[in-house]
Amino acid sequence: MSIVSGKKILIGVTAGIAAYKTAHLVRLFIKAGAEVRVVMTPAAKDFITPLTLSTLSKNPVHSTFYDTEDENELWNNHVDLGLWADLLLIAPATANTLSKMSNGTSDNLLLATYLSAKCKVYFAPAMDLDMYKHPSTTASIEKLERYGNVCIPAASGELASGLVGEGRMAEPEDIIKFIESDILSQLPLRGKQVLITAGPTYEAIDPVRFIGNHSSGKMGFELAKTAAGLGATVILITGFSHEKVDHSLIKRIDVVSAQDMYDAAHQYFNSSDIAISSAAVADYKPKNSSAIKIKKKETTMSIELVKTKDILASLGELKKKQFLVGFALETNNEVENALSKLKRKNLDMIVLNSLQDKGAGFKKPTNKVTIIDKLEKISEFGLKSKSEVAQDIFNEIVNRIHE
Repeated sequence: MSIVSGKKILIGVTAGIAAYKTAHLVRLFIKAGAEVRVVMTPAAKDFITPLTLSTLSKNPVHSTFYDTEDENELWNNHVDLGLWADLLLIAPATANTLSKMSNGTSDNLLLATYLSAKCKVYFAPAMDLDMYKHPSTTASIEKLERYGNVCIPAASGELASGLVGEGRMAEPEDIIKFIESDILSQLPLRGKQVLITAGPTYEAIDPVRFIGNHSSGKMGFELAKTAAGLGATVILITGFSHEKVDHSLIKRIDVVSAQDMYDAAHQYFNSSDIAISSAAVADYKPKNSSAIKIKKKETTMSIELVKTKDILASLGELKKKQFLVGFALETNNEVENALSKLKRKNLDMIVLNSLQDKGAGFKKPTNKVTIIDKLEKISEFGLKSKSEVAQDIFNEIVNRIHE
């Protein structure tokens, strides 16, 4: 999954021959999981039809403030469009449009939207060689970059005029890569490795039966997605879970038992910067596991249990540079027990869940947590979706590792 997955992308199309490439650009963004809307200058419709772009984006395409053929048509609100977008990409960006953008001219819907946008703005110049090299175009680009806009440099190649040189709009694949790299470079966990354990562990009684718990793994998976969204490479070690994840920055490792999870966690811990133990690891396992199915004979049966290895405590003993986070699921004396666990296991932070809180716990889409750090600072959060809880947790982590 691309870093642009889930992002709202507004594409502005201006009147250049390279507008034909915008159709492929829209398709690539949609394929990457982004939501796309398109705004065109009126003259851009001479180069590519709104029907093509609306079909590919699955959204209406706007080019004027209102439909002149329908007196009842509502105003196309440029402010709403500008506020909707997570990023605005103007591709192709002609010399004419670049000049107007740099000087604040607002004589069409796209330019009005640009001036209203609160998001990051990218532009991909496209024009003939002499126009691209002209001092006025250079001045426009430099001025826009001083405003905080990002130029996606034009490529060299054959131009519509027949000349060969700079001015050709970057190819759609290169535009996507440029934006992905730029977004990643700005993310707070760029270059960090995050180790996350998730889900339950199953301890075999025989080939059919096991000791386990009700953990779905959802909280751990949401943590992994959030970490990747912040630019980290993620090692997600998970017990059995129906949860799915598809992200280029997430490596999923499936395990079964506590020993499997212990081995995998230790394999990746030394290279990790942050480690979060959100898995519900079995505390005990059968001392002896039968190689064949145990037949039902007696009315009762005893299974001798022994402790499993404490993964979190062992990581706490090995900890050097890592920021180590644990979870505590409690039913009574919640804060007291969580603080004790934080200190015993040498953690930097602990996330407390209480089964007394409605909407928290296993197999629920929501969670209610209290976060405690090693300085015993306590932060309480209300009931939220697990994706929102994951964001809260990483906000706390990022704040502390950057202190």
